[in-house]
Amino acid sequence: MSTLDIFFQQLVNGLILGSFYSLVALGYSMVYGIIKLLNFAHGDVYMVGSFVGLILLGLLSPFLGAGWAGILVAMVISMILVGLLGVLIQRVAYVPMLSAPRLSILITALAVSMVLYNFVMASTSGEYKAFPVDLGYEGVEFGNVFITYTQIILVSSTAILMTVLHFFISRTMLGKAMRAIAIDQDACRLMGINVTSIIALTFFVGSALACAAGVMAGVYYGSIHFFMGFLIGLKAFTAAVIGGIGSIPGAVLGGLILGLLEAFGTQLPFIGSEWKDVFAFGILILLLLFKPTGLLGKTEIERM
Repeated sequence: MSTLDIFFQQLVNGLILGSFYSLVALGYSMVYGIIKLLNFAHGDVYMVGSFVGLILLGLLSPFLGAGWAGILVAMVISMILVGLLGVLIQRVAYVPMLSAPRLSILITALAVSMVLYNFVMASTSGEYKAFPVDLGYEGVEFGNVFITYTQIILVSSTAILMTVLHFFISRTMLGKAMRAIAIDQDACRLMGINVTSIIALTFFVGSALACAAGVMAGVYYGSIHFFMGFLIGLKAFTAAVIGGIGSIPGAVLGGLILGLLEAFGTQLPFIGSEWKDVFAFGILILLLLFKPTGLLGKTEIERM
């Protein structure tokens, strides 16, 4: 393959990987933007979403098949169920801790992560599970570059979800309430906004998006496992920080940048695929040194 062919092939790979990072990073940024919580259980919510999608696809495939119809229905139902799981986690684990010191709620988030992680590990006996889809390997060719229809649909689905989220946040009353709560919760209460319900809605949306990414990852890679949420959770958090933690556009931008950096970084001299994580986190360190707020983040002023 020529250098140009390698460029376009890695561009496609980077967009796929970046779309997964972006969907998970959105949950980090939405929750942090409203209640200043680094929800380190979010990566495991992504993992649980992939397993819920696998179970539902198995139940629906006799009726809808294992093609895109079955996958779409399974993904939508999974997003609803995992979104409700996110609300349950918020109500049970985080609401009682909102008035506690920041370190306490951070430890609670890590505890929730371990509960989800170990529950799935025990339920699956720590084994990889195949994601049975019947999509074929058809696609389009541009010279020596081959792009499957699955890759095109996954990237398009991610773009659709992000567009819907953008219009929801910017155009609906609930979205405006989310943005208002991120600025001043006490003023929102005085204006009659149900802050608790809006925060729960934020967890629902963030968890649903993470679930969508989990199902897409199962479709793309063909297998899932209980440990898959750990690394992508760190990567998505990295993407959120790169874009500016608390910024929705920043989470999308950071995810895409991180995915592209990883894809193209493997083509650099002395940096193979085994060094891609070192490369990604090295970029994070450099960015924090020169722009601690991230690309689209803003410096916050603490109120006394």
